[in-house]
Amino acid sequence: MPPPSDIVKVAIEWPGAFPKLMEIDQKKPLSAIIKEVCEGWSLGNHENFALQNADSTNFYITEKNRNDIKNGSILRLTTSPSQMAGQLHERIQSSSMDAKLEALKDLANSSRDVTFAQEFINLDGISLLTQMVESGTERYQKLQKIMKPCFGDLLSFTLTAFVELMDHGIVSWDTFSVAFIKKIAGYVNKSAMDMAVLQRSLAILESMVLNSQDLYQKVAQEITIGQLIPHLQGTDQDIQTYTIAVINALFLKAPEDKRQVGYTQSDVCMYVCMYEMAHILAQKQLRSIILSNVIRSPKPINDEMAHQLYVLQVLTFNLLEDRMMTKMDPQDQAQRDIIFELRRIAFDVECEPNNSGSIEKRKSMYTRDYKKLGFINHVNPAMDFTQIPPGMLALDNMLYFARHHQDAYIRIVLENSSREDKHECPFGRSSIELTKMLCEILKVGELPSENCHDFHPMFFTHDRSFEEFFCICIQLLNKTWKEMRATSEDFNKVMQVVREQIMRALTQKPNSLDQLKSRLQNLSYTEILKIRQSERMNQEDFQSRPILELREKIQPEIMELIKQQRLNRLCDGTCFRKISSRRRQGIKVEFSGQKGSFLCLLSPQVKDSYRIHPFQCNVPGPITFYTAFINSQINKPPFSRSIGYGCVS
Repeated sequence: MPPPSDIVKVAIEWPGAFPKLMEIDQKKPLSAIIKEVCEGWSLGNHENFALQNADSTNFYITEKNRNDIKNGSILRLTTSPSQMAGQLHERIQSSSMDAKLEALKDLANSSRDVTFAQEFINLDGISLLTQMVESGTERYQKLQKIMKPCFGDLLSFTLTAFVELMDHGIVSWDTFSVAFIKKIAGYVNKSAMDMAVLQRSLAILESMVLNSQDLYQKVAQEITIGQLIPHLQGTDQDIQTYTIAVINALFLKAPEDKRQVGYTQSDVCMYVCMYEMAHILAQKQLRSIILSNVIRSPKPINDEMAHQLYVLQVLTFNLLEDRMMTKMDPQDQAQRDIIFELRRIAFDVECEPNNSGSIEKRKSMYTRDYKKLGFINHVNPAMDFTQIPPGMLALDNMLYFARHHQDAYIRIVLENSSREDKHECPFGRSSIELTKMLCEILKVGELPSENCHDFHPMFFTHDRSFEEFFCICIQLLNKTWKEMRATSEDFNKVMQVVREQIMRALTQKPNSLDQLKSRLQNLSYTEILKIRQSERMNQEDFQSRPILELREKIQPEIMELIKQQRLNRLCDGTCFRKISSRRRQGIKVEFSGQKGSFLCLLSPQVKDSYRIHPFQCNVPGPITFYTAFINSQINKPPFSRSIGYGCVS
């Protein structure tokens, strides 16, 4: 018969004695169990004792967590949390350096337990530690030269205990003085500092910034990005991780509005500095240092570093949110000038003076060019950028592409403007939708996830990584459009394929933008179709025996149906435009009326093919012909015929 669920069999240790095997009744009060254990070893004052896990955590057993005890657990009888807190509170104030050091070491280990932490904080232990940091350690500054290792350990254990106690969230971060902040910032700003002290100091600054807006302002006055950069140039990955964490914290908590009404002049100056600090992340120095000393370091990147790099990536892209959510003002001449610049670069034209030609002529010319640029609103393309997202960010990307990749920009615009109607890839519309898609993929405007490690090294290789990412993807979109032989009705389908191409390339984590370009080049539309087919076939349902048998049975019928559908399409016929010799030489020829088209079709008997011209083709797509005309041709020899004056309506 199994034992009752409320009975747990454990082993309990006591220093200097043999462990005891006991059955603990979880229905009994914990104090009664401790009293029973103490009596077994003839120990009095059982209220001064407690049970704790005998593993690496050494956490105390309380009424809240006692249900976590499992059969076979090993517990330890030890001093109660209140007794331990009182003893350590007294020992860390010892005048002996060795005794103080040992006490601080024990305090750093014990502070991880929330039960002990609560008792130590109740004795005003946090204030005692901050006082030791502010002034207490100064008594030992004279000894630092002859006792440097001891001093470093002393300060390290003090800061470790402080960090562990504050991590429980019992005490508010707003209670600390400016002197304490200056002291911690001073440890970070020193060129030569004990690594353990530096690591704890960076951790404290990060927590201050994240947990208190008031402390953020004070820390931002003491710490600059320039002072943090040297810590990234070292070889200690833990120090690098904490340094990037501090940068992320400062970046994350920077106020959105830096010049709100009601601030004093000093406040405005401080917020302007914070604004500049947030944007310094785009500068080459910090990016290149992170790239060379962290991302391309021979050491593998651990999970915590990967998370901090992901956070930095997200926060950097979030700088684009303001432009992404800004609508274009059609009346703003400076914004309209950007559109004029796109037209000028594409067609190599200068802005015409106001007296050049009639107003109607100039409007017609602008409308024609805006249509070639692929805007939805040909008359006033500024209206295309009133949708948010992507707002003005799309126009920024288009201008960057036109200026920094001018040859590719001109090629795309002119190539599509020379295609037949409905087959052109609209550059303007594509750029707007692509910018919106990239913002969704990179989660622009969203806060970083706490458990994500998905950073992309290639975004740290260029100062304008988002814009370069757009330039690569807009060329991919144009290439995919041609591969799919798409028309305007297929726009959404093309965007879905492009999204899949980008997502598949990003999962491979290319190390540079050139690698991304190469991998996208290999992910053609044909390759995407093959991948989709392979994934469908590899699904378990498609490999089951009934599915395979059904596929084998109906395959001949399906193939015959496909063949018949193709023949029917040929019998319906298709209208084609004539291509003159001038067109072949690159001269665009406009066709109209009956002289520019001819018709090809297959007879219903699937023996003869016919070419009929001239033919007026007003409706694109398959055409239905008079049966009498087809029947009049079926007895002729089975070779391609050209009927010079036939016309079928």
